[in-house]
This record gives sequence, C-alpha cells and structure tokens, in this order.
Amino acid sequence: MCTSADKFLKHALGHLTASVWFAFFGAVYEHFSHEVYSYYMIYAFAIPLCMGALPYSIMALKHKKPDSIFLNLWNSAIAAFTIGSVFQGVLVIYGTTNQLVIVYPITGCILSLSALCRIAGRKKQPENKKKSGVLIKHS
Repeated sequence: MCTSADKFLKHALGHLTASVWFAFFGAVYEHFSHEVYSYYMIYAFAIPLCMGALPYSIMALKHKKPDSIFLNLWNSAIAAFTIGSVFQGVLVIYGTTNQLVIVYPITGCILSLSALCRIAGRKKQPENKKKSGVLIKHS
C-alpha cells in the first residue's frame, strides 16, 4: 500500500530525474550551439527542481496527504513552465522569436493558481467525522 509520504517521494524523485535530464539536455544543446547561449535553456532544469522535487520532499517529510487533482494541476504547471523555457531557449539559440511562446507561462500560471486554489479550498474533516472506509451492507 502506498502511503502519502511514498506518493510525494515518488513525485519528488520523478522531478529530480527530470531536472537531471534537462540539465544534461541543456548542456548538450549548448555544446552544439556554436557558442550561442540562452539562460532559458541553461536554467530549465531549475523549474522541476524548485517547483517539484523540493516542495514534494518537504511535503513528504511533513506527512501531508496528497490530493490527486492538486498533483495533476501542479505537475502540469511544472511541465508547462519547463517546456516553455526549453522552447524559448531553442528559439533564442536559433536566433528567432515566436509570439506563441507566451502561451507557456500563461498556462503555467493558470495551472499553478488552480492547484493553489485547490489546496486553499479543501476543507479538513475533524478526526471524529472522518469516514472509516467500512462498508455496511443493509439487507
């Protein structure tokens, strides 16, 4: 059975892996970019690290109970910010611009605000009113 701490640690490990992969991808891309650099590409690894691995590790240590809707919204926000940063970095290195790049930060902000509203809107049940999970069959 997966506990709440295990679920957060699993997400933290996934985001840590993504951070390492984006750091490696950025380094390789910068190596072959003919000495043209982009801070968007260099620091793309920091988004899943700071928004994913670090908060999820803290939540696991505090034994917070995860909400699947929050997790989906927050992980989608991290993905939007990260992919937007990589895409902007590719465009800067290539030497061009694109007006559609603005979609990524806007989407990331909407998703992250939705996730934070989800946490703020959750009502805690008192200990004595929590559902026990026992099903009673009436004949």
